[in-house]
Amino acid sequence: MALAAAPTGPLTAGRQRGRAYLEALLKSTLDGTVAFWIFMGGLAMIEPSPYEYAFALVFPLSLFAGLKFYRTNVPLILLTVAFSPFALTGAFQATANPVSKTIVFEMVTIFLLLTCFFVANYVAEAPQERARRIMWAYTAIAVISAIVGTAAYLGFIPGASSLFTLYGRAKAFFKDPNVFGPFLILPAVYALQRLLFASTRRQVAINGGIILMLLIGVFVSFSRAAWGNLLGSSVLLFVLCFALEANARDKVRMIIIAMVGVICVLVALGGLLSIPAVSKLFSERASVEQNYDSGDSGRFGRQGFAFDLALSHPLGIGPGEFRTLRNNEEPHDTYASVIHVYGWGGALCYYGLIVMTLIRGFGALIKRSPNRRLLIPLLSVYVPLIIEAGIIDIDHWRHYFLIVGMIWGVTTGYLNLKPGESRVTAMV
Repeated sequence: MALAAAPTGPLTAGRQRGRAYLEALLKSTLDGTVAFWIFMGGLAMIEPSPYEYAFALVFPLSLFAGLKFYRTNVPLILLTVAFSPFALTGAFQATANPVSKTIVFEMVTIFLLLTCFFVANYVAEAPQERARRIMWAYTAIAVISAIVGTAAYLGFIPGASSLFTLYGRAKAFFKDPNVFGPFLILPAVYALQRLLFASTRRQVAINGGIILMLLIGVFVSFSRAAWGNLLGSSVLLFVLCFALEANARDKVRMIIIAMVGVICVLVALGGLLSIPAVSKLFSERASVEQNYDSGDSGRFGRQGFAFDLALSHPLGIGPGEFRTLRNNEEPHDTYASVIHVYGWGGALCYYGLIVMTLIRGFGALIKRSPNRRLLIPLLSVYVPLIIEAGIIDIDHWRHYFLIVGMIWGVTTGYLNLKPGESRVTAMV
């Protein structure tokens, strides 16, 4: 028996238009809310931070807006599920810190893993459009942070310098200069890529200005790890763009831009180093080994002790416990800290995330795609970042998990393009 055709008419057409309008409105609202959430990532003086509260708006809204969940991103949620019991068990191993505090710490880590999964699926649907939106929001707060941190360091904000500096170093809206400096690197590297492929003077001027402001911000953080991270990320970006994306004409321009850029950077740093206080602190920070690096109670001595301690505590010792054992300091080694905080099982999950992210990222990078320019800056920053993790604790850095999520998202939607998009539009 034939089925009757669905009724059509003005009423049905009106419903369809209304539904389409509502869907478009929800997606537009989601995009704006995501940009606001990313912007809040630069305000991290407290924990939980505004970033966490903003995500409480983003995630439920994404469900109403019809966010797709991709099968290739399922390992992220499975990893989070596997990690959570180990993390929560670790919270109860603490003896010097209240359980209420340690549980909050562990829940923040679980939350950050969930943001990876969200970002991966959000970006995958429209990589160029959505990665660009994320990066412009990120760049906006990074530039504001760099300006505020630099101005406070130079004493241009009377009465508020102590709020935005610590130990004579710029920190802007972060708790620590060693987080503030690395936070500025991803938008700086994206701006560098746009500069290398710039086709107009306006693009050169805008991206050159962004790079200069962020470079100065990284410098006045006086974080040696951030200095090395920025240098390594910039060199890796240049090499990958030169080898994978540039044609003969681009390569000549890139070499010229690199030479001019190095001269501009040296002039800017020379100007800063002409200030006696800056020069003195730079000399201290640039020395190969600081007082707190050496000895049994120094950074490297603590790291050795941290790994020895981890071997005898399979469930971990809890967040913040290590500092009660040695000189009121953390080991400043993420790979040791995660064993203490999340136990052996949680640490294996953490290490597994790094390995899977590298495999996905570089596995996709060797393939031609219109979206490869989105991936190159992410991997260029991610590789030095996981190296930096060996000398500093990064397991609660919001931008670290954002980078991981974006790598998974871009690789999931590696061949996705909207009509009219091409590789030329990617972040350029």
